[in-house]
Amino acid sequence: MTSYPVFLGAATALITPMTAAGVDYPALGRLIDWQIEKGIDALVIAATTGEGSTLSDEEHREVLRFSAQRIAGRVPMIAGTGSNDTAYAVSLTKYACEVGADAVLVVTPYYNKATQKGLVRQFVEIADASTKPLILYNVPSRTGVTIEPATYAALADHPMIAGIKEAGGNISKIVETAALVGDRLDLYSGNDDQVVPIMAMGGKGVISVLSNLMPAETSDMCRRFLNGDTEGAAKLQCEYLPLINALFCEVNPIPVKAAMAAMGFCENYVRLPLTPMEPEHEEKLLALMKLQGLI
Repeated sequence: MTSYPVFLGAATALITPMTAAGVDYPALGRLIDWQIEKGIDALVIAATTGEGSTLSDEEHREVLRFSAQRIAGRVPMIAGTGSNDTAYAVSLTKYACEVGADAVLVVTPYYNKATQKGLVRQFVEIADASTKPLILYNVPSRTGVTIEPATYAALADHPMIAGIKEAGGNISKIVETAALVGDRLDLYSGNDDQVVPIMAMGGKGVISVLSNLMPAETSDMCRRFLNGDTEGAAKLQCEYLPLINALFCEVNPIPVKAAMAAMGFCENYVRLPLTPMEPEHEEKLLALMKLQGLI
């Protein structure tokens, strides 16, 4: 069993800058450098916010390789390697480990879904093949399947399964999970609007969309909580809530791509079936960003 967290604080679920011609690697490199300069605690590459589901296999692997090389050990890199095809997830996980990822983020299978027994089998297959820790990713709004607390407990003692990214939104189930797994798995919020509540249940931090825009501020919110300033952390959680809600008013990563384009980091380009943000939503998002001094 891993004896230390993959990270403490905030990990950015990083966008993948793109143009119509493909992945914009110079923009990706600049974004990685800026995130690290601003004090982010870890980076998650090519997962949901990074549009991993519409990267080709060649692109996905190259984004992981490029990012590991650019990060160069300055912060932990967590590679998105989940799939609804167990064999492909195993292959991508092995590759991520080979090119320098510090951990992998493995989402539940989507569309074909799975029983709880199937989830255990999938995660164990991937963990057995991995040389780096796994963070299990529960996001039923996207996948149609939930990792139940008892399933987390069944997986908690695998030596390569280190943590949970919990984006189910159900605080009652999160409390039940915390009661069952204790300190055997590190818990991370997968929702920016629940960072402080989940940390109050022993969470170690957040895998965040907000921190694409605000890496220092999101990390500070977590650090305040970890250092005992729960009141200060809660105040920031409330202050950032309107912007968080705006970042999820359309399917992620549509709004965050628009936000990062407004900040000059990339083109406002998402791959189909995603489409650009609706103008009225973008106007509200940009207004909230101005209030935070981001643009």
